Amino acid sequence: MSSSERLRCQVLVVGCGPAGGELARGLARSGVDVLVVDALPDLRTRAFSSAALPLQAIERFGLPPEVVASRWSGWQLFGPGDDQRHWSQEQPLGAVLDFGALRHWLGLQASGWGARLALGLRAKRCDAVGDRLRTSLVGASGALVEVESDWVVDASGQGRALIGDPPPSRDPLVRGVGVEWLLQVPEPLWRRWSNRLSFCLGSQWMPQGYGWVFPMQPGLLKLGVCRLEDPRRQGTQPALGTCLQQLQRRWLLQEAEVVDRHGGVIRSSVRRREPHRRGRLMGLGDAISTANLLGGEGIRHAMASGRLLVPALVEALAGNERPLDRYPGQLKRMLGWRWSLSGRLAQRTWLGLVDERGDRRLSALLHGLEQTAAAGDLSALLFHYRFERYGGRMLPYLLGWR
Repeated sequence: MSSSERLRCQVLVVGCGPAGGELARGLARSGVDVLVVDALPDLRTRAFSSAALPLQAIERFGLPPEVVASRWSGWQLFGPGDDQRHWSQEQPLGAVLDFGALRHWLGLQASGWGARLALGLRAKRCDAVGDRLRTSLVGASGALVEVESDWVVDASGQGRALIGDPPPSRDPLVRGVGVEWLLQVPEPLWRRWSNRLSFCLGSQWMPQGYGWVFPMQPGLLKLGVCRLEDPRRQGTQPALGTCLQQLQRRWLLQEAEVVDRHGGVIRSSVRRREPHRRGRLMGLGDAISTANLLGGEGIRHAMASGRLLVPALVEALAGNERPLDRYPGQLKRMLGWRWSLSGRLAQRTWLGLVDERGDRRLSALLHGLEQTAAAGDLSALLFHYRFERYGGRMLPYLLGWR
């Protein structure tokens, strides 16, 4: 591209992740002139995401076999301390995705319906020019590209490249950080971890966070750690890389070849009260806090936010902007009333895992679930936030009574 290239479209989508990719393919299928840009030169790279989804999400979004790394039908929890808990069933409960393959597939889907895809471009600013928007993009070589469009959608993730951070409020952004390694292991070792999601919980395992081992394709495992950042303990939290190496040694995985190393950040508010729109600039996905703090889960919520925005943007292009005014409320209802409760539970759980007291609280909760919950019930709790089933145990925990 030349240093002064100018492009025009009806809708510019910044970011071809789950939110932007799903929006772009929906708009293109509706006949909208869409340009999708992404800072990555290859959507298959920098694939940080634990990428575990319930089976219903695979069916809902029509995800193909090539983006599914493995399926799982059970849960395995280690900790706090030396505790071990297992839940399983015969039928699959969900899948672990190849996140890079998912982004690549969404890009191909959008292109197949007629969207234009431009990679290796980073959004810098967006300005109103009459009744349109002019967005400045910069390539890796420093070349400037300007795009004029009727609407711009910021689907750039937690960095919020164009829409920016929400103003300070009583519902601030909560920040979490994570590191993940992709390990090549002998197939017998892989089978020990296959068919289940394994989590490591408690201050001895991962202070103020958790670790995980997820199966990918045969011979590949995801090993990761993440935590919420605690301003009160800034500078005293152990390095994530150190915690991940400790986890690797604990599971005798230190001889495994590290195929890929990547990390990521989540910044999301608990109540999701930030603005979703600034003039003709819309926020989408992680840019409007659709990543859930309880499990750092964002893929299906981001895709749902993109799918929901499609008809509203089509109406706006036809001159009716009222559906866009209703979009924040519709998204809030779709995510459900349990959303903010799950955020409170995340803060209560992860930030409290700094000592034996926090470990004991979590152990008491997990012991109660172990006595009454099946594998499917645990999925309903962690993926659909069905806390009311366990109200007698969950409410005292949330309020800090135990």
